[in-house]
Amino acid sequence: MLDGLDRLDGLGSLDGPGGLDEVCARVLAETGCPSVSVAVAAGEELVLARAYGWADVAAGRPATPGTAYGLASTTKAFTALAVCLAADRGLLDLDAPLPAGFGRTAPTPRQLLQHRGGFPSYYDFAYAAPDGSDGSDAPGDAVDIARYRRQLHEPGAEFEYANLGYQELDRLLEAATGRELGALLREWVAEPLGLTGFAFGPLHPGPAPSAVRYTPDGRAYPPCHTGHPAATSGWATAGDVALFARRSLGLLAPETAAAVHDAPAISAPAGLGYGLGRVVQRTPDGSVIGSHGGGMGGVASMMVDLPGRGLSLAVLANSTDKTARNAVVEYLTSVLAPEFDPRHFAPTAEPDLPLTLPPGGWSGRITAPGTTVPLAVTVRPGGLVEVRLADHPPVTVPALASARWDVRLVTPLQLPVPDALLAGPATSLELRLREGELTGRAVAFKSGDRDGFLGCYLPYPCELRRDS
Repeated sequence: MLDGLDRLDGLGSLDGPGGLDEVCARVLAETGCPSVSVAVAAGEELVLARAYGWADVAAGRPATPGTAYGLASTTKAFTALAVCLAADRGLLDLDAPLPAGFGRTAPTPRQLLQHRGGFPSYYDFAYAAPDGSDGSDAPGDAVDIARYRRQLHEPGAEFEYANLGYQELDRLLEAATGRELGALLREWVAEPLGLTGFAFGPLHPGPAPSAVRYTPDGRAYPPCHTGHPAATSGWATAGDVALFARRSLGLLAPETAAAVHDAPAISAPAGLGYGLGRVVQRTPDGSVIGSHGGGMGGVASMMVDLPGRGLSLAVLANSTDKTARNAVVEYLTSVLAPEFDPRHFAPTAEPDLPLTLPPGGWSGRITAPGTTVPLAVTVRPGGLVEVRLADHPPVTVPALASARWDVRLVTPLQLPVPDALLAGPATSLELRLREGELTGRAVAFKSGDRDGFLGCYLPYPCELRRDS
């Protein structure tokens, strides 16, 4: 921590009884999270950097402010900055459609940055032990992201948080610059901004030490590879993230920097928006709070920027469970930004609505790479739906709806296609009723990592017609 903390508005109260040290010690004890790293930047300088707990439990290595953590989806803010820099340098146009080949209208970079490119939610993870052998419960074969590179709806109007879209931006950047993304992020972002602990890839290469990633019950994650590194594979210290939040827009042309906070609402009614790589909150006095969070196996990260106050903060933790991260962010924002909307923690969450679909049956199919799978649903009274999937015995499960979906449910049924066997043992359905047909998606996934490691999240289009 630098001298003068007590002279900065609000920051002095972080010390003393009930302050940051006490809060972080209590949170780690209550949650079992191995460690948390915290940083605050004021102006464009780091004014606080502290770490608590263990970066490596087995080795007894403590976390320090110089420890690098996985960023998961906070990486998107870094990738978005590289796209904006390429636009400022005349290497791409944010509003020019990408080359054709998507099956629907080609999205623009701006639409992809704002998660409005028509792609569904998706992630894939494959694990390997440090010696190159497979992880304890992880298959050796990774999912091929190319099989899921398809839009499920037209780009432009509908928000859907999409790692697939950010991987398309990676492809676009490589084509426009002739450079791979890791090199661009190092040369265009990390070096100009002075981010000495930043790295990109499945492993942090050093020289800074990195935090081991843990399941909520304390098992260490092996290295993780994904098909969408542009969306998830950054590493940094908390200080790096706080400085990035404060300094990064200064690299951009003024009109591009302003566009970062031009954020259409994520959902109706209007609340938070998503701009060019940042979640955006407009407060009643017209000021902006920008953020990005991240979570995956053994990672919980959060960046918050308060441009009107010239402040930013970062909280990084090495557990899949986000409880410790959230508690520390809540404490910091209670001191620095009481108007902080807690929806920043889960900005894409869709509030549940009661199921109102009338009783009846629909039959159809799920379309997976190279095959189709029969699917039938029957709406029962009391908010229940019977699901018949492939050759599984039928199951009846509770169902809900949302503003976007007329039916939302989760079944314990395994989708019998090869990639889904890698993803996890559950299948969810999200369906809309349009002109007598239910259309939407079936998603193969695994809920959490209390058992094994976090699995993939693989969407497949499906369509069903009303039974005669």
